[in-house]
Amino acid sequence: MTKSKTKKAAIKTAKTESQNDSEFSIRLQKYIADCGVTSRRKAEIMIREGRVTINGELVTEMGTKVDPSNDVVMVDGHLADLNAVEPIYLMLHKPRGYVTTLSDPEGRETVMDFVKEISERIYPVGRLDYLSEGLLLMTNDGEFANIIMHPKYNVTKVYEVKVFGSVTETILNKLRAGAYLDEGLVKPTSVRVIKQLPTKTWIEFRLNEGRNREIRRLCEAVGLTVDKLKRLAIGGLSIEGVAPGKFRLMSKDQMLNLIGLSEDGTAKRVLNKEGFVSTKKTIDLKKKRPQPGTVADDETFQKFRRETYFDSLKQIAENKSAVANKIQSLSDQVYVEEQKNYVERRKKVDAVNATIKNNNLKKTNFRSAKP
Repeated sequence: MTKSKTKKAAIKTAKTESQNDSEFSIRLQKYIADCGVTSRRKAEIMIREGRVTINGELVTEMGTKVDPSNDVVMVDGHLADLNAVEPIYLMLHKPRGYVTTLSDPEGRETVMDFVKEISERIYPVGRLDYLSEGLLLMTNDGEFANIIMHPKYNVTKVYEVKVFGSVTETILNKLRAGAYLDEGLVKPTSVRVIKQLPTKTWIEFRLNEGRNREIRRLCEAVGLTVDKLKRLAIGGLSIEGVAPGKFRLMSKDQMLNLIGLSEDGTAKRVLNKEGFVSTKKTIDLKKKRPQPGTVADDETFQKFRRETYFDSLKQIAENKSAVANKIQSLSDQVYVEEQKNYVERRKKVDAVNATIKNNNLKKTNFRSAKP
């Protein structure tokens, strides 16, 4: 290692130790979250990616601390300032077909399109994927976001999911038992059928974790294909009464109380055990047979899964277009044939009329020629 690099490393180490020794210092990722820039987890990613500086020096080490009264923290070239933040808490009813992110490199519409009137910089708490809808919390309070997202706080989330096909008791038991995914066993706290349709089934899931695409992956693990997914509630906070694309502003205390957590946001949090309770009745599959038709774990539905969803829709549209074109072509052929037949019939009629006219003319001439 060169002298310059050694000296720089020593300065950096000394700076970190000095920061760690300050009684007023806090971890860099927590400070960024408290400034409303993003959640604590995403702040850690930003630090690792080299997007954060302290007093003009690039910082990538996770153990770094800052003194809010003395240090200047910049994130992506913008000042992170505790005093410039007005806490915002809102619940948004995310519609299907929007990305849960601040911006999208593919140019797709994002959930930020619905909160343009909010002057403060806010961000989504957790995610709902592009094809999902329902309750999405947004805030600029990083500590609050961490409470909601972190598995250790055991916040129950309620989803209503429509799957293709008819769900049987066997399939329902598989969902209740859970499945081993990449991160280990994923098991809902409860699963029940709430509505049966001729070709699809509505299921309610309750989970205490918030892993990426957890329900879709769980369903796929037991052979099911999700048609629609809606997050209905987080704890006791429900999206009912909020139209898709609309949001409702709340105070932190209101939101925490409805979710079922203590109001201070830092002390021991005790969830409301009941949380959100749906008024929809459970369908007992033992007493009521599933709807006749294809069973939900049939492979024919797999073409509607996320990775092939749009290709399948495109193929269906193309097939419909091909059928429509064929019908139109046949219709055109029939029309041309009818026109041809009509011309032929007209020729015959005209020929008969000409013959009749000619005969009448002969008769007239014959009568005129008589003495």
